[in-house]
Amino acid sequence: MPQLSLHSPLGDLTVSEEDGRIVALDWGWGRDQTETPLLGHARELLDRYFDGEAVAFDLPLAPAGTAYRRQVWAALRAIPLGATRTYAEVARIAGGSARSVGMANAANPIPILIPCHRVVAAGGLGGYSGGDGPATKRALLDLEARAGTLFPPSTPAHLIHSMTEVR
Repeated sequence: MPQLSLHSPLGDLTVSEEDGRIVALDWGWGRDQTETPLLGHARELLDRYFDGEAVAFDLPLAPAGTAYRRQVWAALRAIPLGATRTYAEVARIAGGSARSVGMANAANPIPILIPCHRVVAAGGLGGYSGGDGPATKRALLDLEARAGTLFPPSTPAHLIHSMTEVR
């Protein structure tokens, strides 16, 4: 399986491809490095994202997971850059419960590209299983807030969520 790694402000990341689609984004540097056109494009988009550009990740994705998890991940891809939704809101769209959405987020094999970091708890930030956990989630939300120039970087996630509902 071809994979390509890149440096990011959150640490090294490795993107993997199978059958012309992205199947994983892992924290850390991959052992094997193969630059395909798709992986090169993914790396370019991620570099631009981490440079603070408002990037649309229009990449073909094929996350491995149950039908329910894929439904949740599709709902996550519809959350705009710089916006957040609560676990309960995603559950109303994808079905299930806030807890099951959290479990699907934790199993997301393509974080950042499938933006599980944009899902927050009703009373605060919530958890995150990638990188350094909630600190990584906060950093991603701050990066997106600056890129979209929608909110000041210090705006708490629950207020960002409230403001996105009014737009």
